[in-house]
Amino acid sequence: MKTVYIFLAEGFEEMEAVTPLDLLRRVGVNAKFVSIGSSLQVNGAHNICYTADIFFDEAAANKAHGIVLPGGMPGTLNLLAHQGLCSLIQSYYEEQKPVCAICAAPLILGELNLLKGKVATIYPGMENKLIGAVPSKNQVCVDGNIITSRGPGTAIPFALKLVEIFAGKKAADKLTADIVYQI
Repeated sequence: MKTVYIFLAEGFEEMEAVTPLDLLRRVGVNAKFVSIGSSLQVNGAHNICYTADIFFDEAAANKAHGIVLPGGMPGTLNLLAHQGLCSLIQSYYEEQKPVCAICAAPLILGELNLLKGKVATIYPGMENKLIGAVPSKNQVCVDGNIITSRGPGTAIPFALKLVEIFAGKKAADKLTADIVYQI
């Protein structure tokens, strides 16, 4: 079974974290919320509190098959400020493991210089934060091991792409039908 870590920081965009967690778990992927703070309780941007499965130190010690960075403000900036997470993102990138970011979170990948020459997308109006990237307006972009998406409204197509990457196209197609999602 594949494991995917979804990192939570205070002020994360709830839809962008919960949708990938939910859809990945539906197909048997061991998706886990990871708190980068001192509590497993993490408040989202809209004041909805979620309980993470594990703390950052456990995620750093036990590598997963891929990582997901939800956006939201100030969640994205809180993720970027966590040096341990930034080092972990860099190591996943270098190991060619999927590094997935949605909404404002692709700016983290730009700041870490991971987007050079890659096609990527981000929340509208933040394209200048995709440092080194070829900006796209597509809902979801996959370029090598970098997967990016635009915002809360693209959380389902983003999560379905993650299902395809971590569980296969057949699982993604079946889940798309099961949840009555129309592309």
